[in-house]
Amino acid sequence: MILLQIDWNPAPEIFKIGSFALRYYSLMFVFAFMFGLYIMKKIFLNEKISIEKLDSLFIYAVVSILIGARLGHFLFYDPEFLIRKPLEVILPFKFSPKFEFTGFMGLASHGAAIGIIIAMYLYSKKVLKKPVLFILDRLVVPSALGAAFVRFGNLMNSEIIGKPTNSDYGFIFRRLGEDFPRHPAQLYESISYLVIFGILMFVYWKTDKKQKSGYIFGLFFALLWTVRFFVEFFKEAQVEGREDWILGLNTGQVLSIPLILVGLYFMFRNNNSK
Repeated sequence: MILLQIDWNPAPEIFKIGSFALRYYSLMFVFAFMFGLYIMKKIFLNEKISIEKLDSLFIYAVVSILIGARLGHFLFYDPEFLIRKPLEVILPFKFSPKFEFTGFMGLASHGAAIGIIIAMYLYSKKVLKKPVLFILDRLVVPSALGAAFVRFGNLMNSEIIGKPTNSDYGFIFRRLGEDFPRHPAQLYESISYLVIFGILMFVYWKTDKKQKSGYIFGLFFALLWTVRFFVEFFKEAQVEGREDWILGLNTGQVLSIPLILVGLYFMFRNNNSK
């Protein structure tokens, strides 16, 4: 049925002035951080933590997510580029064939996860003066919402596309010059992350699970990376030759497995564990 098809051809740029362009993808990051800051303010007030410490948290989170996601993309998916053009990895510009503002295009969620954990360890020691799992249990709540925004940004960019559906159902990515429907894998993830956000909000505000150190953090990891693992079956490989990397699994799935196990460990470990 033609009603099951969606011709998808949005311009990735909202507007452009010279070499600077405001992209939907960048705007989704702004939304992610804005809503994240709002939710964390509510959590800090609930925990009777000084709001002054929220400014430092915002800086730690933004810097670590962007750097971790950027480095993670090139380490996991394009290490050759990291060696050839290290400055273009860190800076939101490209220098050849001409200087151009590009923003941070190419971000890996696995790298962001590693970056934010390291940053929260430092933040908990230097600013919050609480165990690192205390802040991780609370920070993952808005993180799920932020992940939903980011994946919707990928959809607006017509990137990280799904495999052909071989049916009438799906999104036709006209910007890629295609005339056949694919799975909207970005939308699958975005909606799933919204559901995870709802679950985490319920667990934090309506249950006593936050009293068990590491439980909400573990729940977030177990749910989010499980979603990522299964949605990968509907995605095109992001790196040529990595579709059947290990045991028929692609890069994203292989990287997700240890993070799922980490999540399960923190959910079901002994309450007395340090």
